[in-house]
Formats: sequence, structure tokens, C-alpha cells
Amino acid sequence: MSDRPTVHVIDDDAAVRESLAFLLKTAQLDVQTYESASAFLKALPQTDHCCVVTDVRMPGIDGLELLRRLKALNHTIPVIIITGHGDVPLAVEAMKIGAVDFLEKPFDDDVLLAAVRSALNRHEQDREREAERREIVNRLSTLSNRERQVLDALVLGHPNKVIAFDLGISPRTVEIYRANVMTKMQANSLSDLVRMSLLAGVTGRDDAAA
Repeated sequence: MSDRPTVHVIDDDAAVRESLAFLLKTAQLDVQTYESASAFLKALPQTDHCCVVTDVRMPGIDGLELLRRLKALNHTIPVIIITGHGDVPLAVEAMKIGAVDFLEKPFDDDVLLAAVRSALNRHEQDREREAERREIVNRLSTLSNRERQVLDALVLGHPNKVIAFDLGISPRTVEIYRANVMTKMQANSLSDLVRMSLLAGVTGRDDAAA
């Protein structure tokens, strides 16, 4: 099986499906085509290493309803909406629901390819970001209660002397805990530590000493 991302094309017009598939394959992208959103949902890919290009107006499940169903399934596949001139308000509504882009017909081939690559790159970045977040959460779980208190105070921007006063320990002891936190979190600097903490949802707690 190819490890390359797949572009899923959904359109009830066979000529459009074939044209888009040819263009995408020419750009060295793997393509799967579907005549309806229902057919796509029945074969819903288990991998998120892909994106969807779909017409907004289709019989049965249209582009908007497809987005709603993907959202209900907690599926994060990036969706690009293809729309006619009169469908622009629908396309805007689709973006509010979660579409990453919309293309108004007729569109240039290069515009479509750029939108697809952007969607694939965006999703890959999201996947990498989520993997990093999970790793940071794992590192957080290795901190002792006192180390976590020091981390919370650092994220709030408190200097060592303030942290020492709040926790009832010496500044030297704070330095030791701070060094332990940096090591366990694999942070290269305080700014790196704060960035990782915010990515994991740590915003600091003013009641750390409680």
C-alpha cells in the first residue's frame, strides 16, 4: 500500500470526477473517486493521511451535510469545496462548518493543486502537532507534585524568589526543581518549556502552593 497521501474526489458528474482524477494523478497524487457523499462515507478511510475535494451541490448528501457528518464522527480530514458562482454563500457556510477552502468554477488547475497540497500539508502539520502534544503530556506525567508546582509558576512568569516564597522553600531548592523540570521535559530553554506547556494545555495555577 502506498504511503503517499490520498485525495478523495466526490462529485456526481462522472466527467468532473475523471478530469479531477487525471489532473491529480498527473501531479503524482493517489486518488479515489466517489459518485456521492454516501459512497464516500460508506468507504470512509481509517487514515487521516488524505484530503477531500467535493462538490457542494449533490443529490442526497450535499457538501454541507458531508461536513456535518464528518464533524459528528470526529473525523478531521481536510475538505475542499468546489462551488459554482451561485453557490458561494453555501461555500462560505461550508467553511464555517469546517471546510479548509473553496474553489469557484471554473478554476485553474494550478489553483486546485495548490489548494490540495495546502490541505495535505496543513493536516500533516496538525498530525505532527498532536503527536508532539501527546509526547509532552507523557513528559508532564513524570513530574513530581513539587516539580509540577514549579512548572506552573514558571509558566505564569514567576521568578525563582517568588516561587520559593509561595512554596515555602529556598531559592536554591527552586533552582534544583527547575533544573529537574527542564531535564524531564527535555526543554532547551525557558521559552521552549513555556511553548511546550501551552501546547499541552498547561496555563499555570496561581494556587500552586495550596
